[in-house]
Amino acid sequence: MAAAGGGGGGGSNGRACFVLGASGQTGRALLRELLARRLFARVTLVGRRRLSLSEEAGAAVEQAVVDFERLSEHAAAFQGHDVGFCCLGTTRAKAGADGFVRVDRDYVAQAAELARAGGCKHFVLQSSRGANQHSPFLYLRVKGEVENLVQAVGFDRCTILRPAVLLCKRQESRPVEWMAQQFLGVVAWVFPTAYSVPVETVARAMVASVLQPGKGKVEVLENGAIHELGKAVPQQGT
Repeated sequence: MAAAGGGGGGGSNGRACFVLGASGQTGRALLRELLARRLFARVTLVGRRRLSLSEEAGAAVEQAVVDFERLSEHAAAFQGHDVGFCCLGTTRAKAGADGFVRVDRDYVAQAAELARAGGCKHFVLQSSRGANQHSPFLYLRVKGEVENLVQAVGFDRCTILRPAVLLCKRQESRPVEWMAQQFLGVVAWVFPTAYSVPVETVARAMVASVLQPGKGKVEVLENGAIHELGKAVPQQGT
């Protein structure tokens, strides 16, 4: 598949992409990256609600509001995109066990099917370190299951990223998570690629996976590879 915008200098070449999960931390970082690099002529955010964007960003972005419980009725939202980025996810604490499975597995798998039917060639999925369909842990088992379902859709190219603990500045206050992130921030300074990864690095790696030639129809990037690929595309302003 031809790289979007060539070897890293930008340029949209009339290509289009969509982003699932743009309201999350990784999704927001990804949107910033896409807009800054102008890799696509059209960026569509597919979500359950419209996001508030700056005037400049809003002019470059389309938003498709969908009902994920009736996603088959929104096939048009997935039409005509070359690349699909998926950062969609929730937590068991927020949605309960059934809700977590529905969002992280069922919604993602159905969106992938609609995207493929709509002409999408390359699907980039944010999964998790340790994803395994046979895991005794619900989170890792669901991540492994959705990886398999997305691969089975039959995209020309599928890139799966398995980040470790995500480092980010959340808008909502979570004291325990904040303490954990402070600790992991120190660990990341000593072991920069072992146990964690900043969401900005994940976002850059997702973009770099599109810019660089694929290493096969399905490529799985573990945490260390995410760090390396995140460095492959220089940060804006460097």
